[in-house]
Amino acid sequence: MSTLGERIRGIRKNNQLNQIEFANMIGVSQGTLSELEQDKYKPSVDILIVIQEKFKVGIEWLIIGSAEDTYSINLNEKETKLISGFRKLNNDDQDEIIEIIGIKLKRYI
Repeated sequence: MSTLGERIRGIRKNNQLNQIEFANMIGVSQGTLSELEQDKYKPSVDILIVIQEKFKVGIEWLIIGSAEDTYSINLNEKETKLISGFRKLNNDDQDEIIEIIGIKLKRYI
């Protein structure tokens, strides 16, 4: 099971935020966030509520790590449109899209 600090770090990284950006969003300093992520400091209830509301995570999962280990990732408009369209396709078409993405990604690897 992960620690509270690891879960906070995971939320930050999955939302592609650096420590300064994330700290500003939850109303703490970068140094405090660093200590939170290293489990050197326990967040107040207010900080936990801000994280829960801004990042749509379950409070039980955030605090004790037991509920579903899932949480939201903020998507931009293109990502939302892509996922929405992908879900409307049948399995064969989804497989084809996955292959096309794989071909496109080879350019960057």
